[in-house]
Amino acid sequence: MTVQIDKALVWFRRDLRCSDHAALYYALKSAKRVWCAFVLDTDILNDLPRQDRRVSFILRSLQELDQGLKALSKDGAAAHGGLIVRHGAALTEIPKLASQLGVQAVYANHDDEPASQQRDAQVRGRLSDMGVALYTTKDHVIFERNEILTGQGTPYGVFTPYKNAWLKKVDAFYLKAYPIEPHARHLAPIPADMVGWQVGSPSVPSEADMGFEPCPDLKMPCGMSGAQALLADFLPRMDAYDQTRDFPSVKGPSYLSTHLRFGTVSIRELACLAWNSSKNKSNGAQVWLSELIWRDFYHQILFHHPRVVGHCYKREYDRIKWANGPTATAHFKAWCKGKTGYPLVDAAMRQLNQTGYMHNRLRMVTASFLTKDLGVDWRKGEAYFAEKLLDFDLAANNGGWQWAASTGCDAQPYFRIFNPISQSKKFDPAGKFIRRYVPELADLPDQAIHAPWLGGYAPAKYPAPIVDHDEARAETLKRFETVKKG
Repeated sequence: MTVQIDKALVWFRRDLRCSDHAALYYALKSAKRVWCAFVLDTDILNDLPRQDRRVSFILRSLQELDQGLKALSKDGAAAHGGLIVRHGAALTEIPKLASQLGVQAVYANHDDEPASQQRDAQVRGRLSDMGVALYTTKDHVIFERNEILTGQGTPYGVFTPYKNAWLKKVDAFYLKAYPIEPHARHLAPIPADMVGWQVGSPSVPSEADMGFEPCPDLKMPCGMSGAQALLADFLPRMDAYDQTRDFPSVKGPSYLSTHLRFGTVSIRELACLAWNSSKNKSNGAQVWLSELIWRDFYHQILFHHPRVVGHCYKREYDRIKWANGPTATAHFKAWCKGKTGYPLVDAAMRQLNQTGYMHNRLRMVTASFLTKDLGVDWRKGEAYFAEKLLDFDLAANNGGWQWAASTGCDAQPYFRIFNPISQSKKFDPAGKFIRRYVPELADLPDQAIHAPWLGGYAPAKYPAPIVDHDEARAETLKRFETVKKG
């Protein structure tokens, strides 16, 4: 990809950092003058709620990226260095910027979501008509697309053999960082008439500038510095990750999923830390590395099987007759609001609604409850998570929902159904997490908090269970067996 040209533009998307950045590296290596841009894409933003945590996270991260690029430039104090931010359709704004700057090439990192690939193909066509090349490269995962295939040359559909192949292939080369600083002298000052997202304005707009409401309760630290702060906090805990990760009231996870989603931290940095520690026999690091490999796995599934957006990976399960009608609608609304009568499920959903985050164990529990206890189509739950999760990532969200619903690749077998009461007793034994998000139950004794009705409790303002788990389990088995029998 290294060619010598005069001017290039780097198009930032889901990679909001200026270190260990593949597209930025290749642009700086290839061009004498390089500009950097991000488009607040109205084709995406127009469909979002007017208050969205992700918009606030992106804007705050862009501010830091802008400052980071200025610091990298030859004159870090230059008023016209940094990031060019535009608010509009990327399909229009990127060719427009390429024309205004007179670049010969645009560099970007791969985005394998189907809609993004379609957008990139259209942008590539428009740039080509202008005589401008679009170069894209891998950055968001360690291994992508066709880098890990079976012996028959086909993509893996089962995680464990994929993981084994991943571990066999990985080495220091694939985890090596892209060195940006040695080439940063090629960062070019922004032309005076292009400074600010609007002439005479700051580099990065506010939520209000874009027609959004700010999120004052955004608790996630943003930008590259936020990612590094979370990583520094996690590293001393990494060796115990395998023992702590499943308990929502314990500080077990890295909490870096949002930063991985928006690329404010490099996956190579995280995988390298996990890989090196796993070689030293750290069980926690091995399990954490496995979670990072799951992320690669779901991304290659999405690339090779884009039909999973809206359809079951296992095609026969597209014939499942999910619950329908007024009762199913009421059940779905109760699930969304955290009012199902099952305390752990309700606590998890309230955590999501209040914070934009949900613990990974609880994502499995709530998804299983919606699809297996309530019989509601997994696509409805997937869409709700897509709206609420700060770390929403199409590949992981789709993969996780289809795993829980037993319709996906290497999914939970349909006859293995989480018991929400057993899960509660096992992973929140003292009810600490439940008490935090379901204060109506705060005064119940530990043994009663997981299923109040079984102990004869009827807490004020807390609903009775909307379904009986055993009866719902029987219905789910019947639903899947009907399809299995053809």
